[in-house]
Amino acid sequence: MAALGGRCDLRRLPEWYATLFSGFYLPLLLILVCLIVRGVAFEYRAKRPEEHWQRNWETAIFWTSLLPAFLWGVAFGNIVHGVKIDQDFNYAGGVLDLLNSYALLGGLVTLALFTFHGTVFVGLKTVGEIRERARQLALRVGVVTALLAVVFLLWTQFDRGDGASLVAAVAAVASLLVALVAARAGREGWAFALSGLTIVATVAMLFLTLFPNVMPSTLNPEWSLTVTNASSSPYTLKIMTWCAVIATPIVMLYQGWTYWVFRKRIGTQHIAELVH
Repeated sequence: MAALGGRCDLRRLPEWYATLFSGFYLPLLLILVCLIVRGVAFEYRAKRPEEHWQRNWETAIFWTSLLPAFLWGVAFGNIVHGVKIDQDFNYAGGVLDLLNSYALLGGLVTLALFTFHGTVFVGLKTVGEIRERARQLALRVGVVTALLAVVFLLWTQFDRGDGASLVAAVAAVASLLVALVAARAGREGWAFALSGLTIVATVAMLFLTLFPNVMPSTLNPEWSLTVTNASSSPYTLKIMTWCAVIATPIVMLYQGWTYWVFRKRIGTQHIAELVH
């Protein structure tokens, strides 16, 4: 095996996975750490009654929720914009190369969009003052989200878009604007569904602009990772397809069941013993 060389060994793995995780190691590590700390914070916040204890864990929840939402957009922005990939499909740049203007704008878009989606969901699941506060916040965040999204999607479209990506971009903007109208009217269910559609359409638009690339190289277009040179073997793809066909409906049924169980709205009157 040593005689074959390390590079041949690496080709046993999908190239996209290898290049992405080596080049984006730090931001992906930060996302992982944030998700771990966030889960712990929800559990530990209620372990002690002291106000400063709970406030510190709430601060941790805030930042570990904000950073992943921002970093996912930065990562997707770099994937679409392109990164420094050499002829051996290795990432040849540094961390600072990932902080370009297009990627940072992408981070702001995902942060704003996820925040809007979340505030609409809070309004959907609550009653009384909390619902009204969530609705007002959703309207303010939604306007900012729409402005950022329009700039980001137009930049993407003019940079490397085509007809299919334009349709997806228009669908994303239209669904976001209608979601804003629905939120203003107090129709949180429609607003939540439409903001979710906005996220789906935005992701679709990004991948449509990429195709057939999955990770363009800014050093030489011929060194870009494509759906052909970055894919697994046909046998692996066949196995994973069958796994997805079996597992995806189960996951969707489970998620649908949990949403149905917790479908009712709640307010402070339902948790009066926890209100200080």
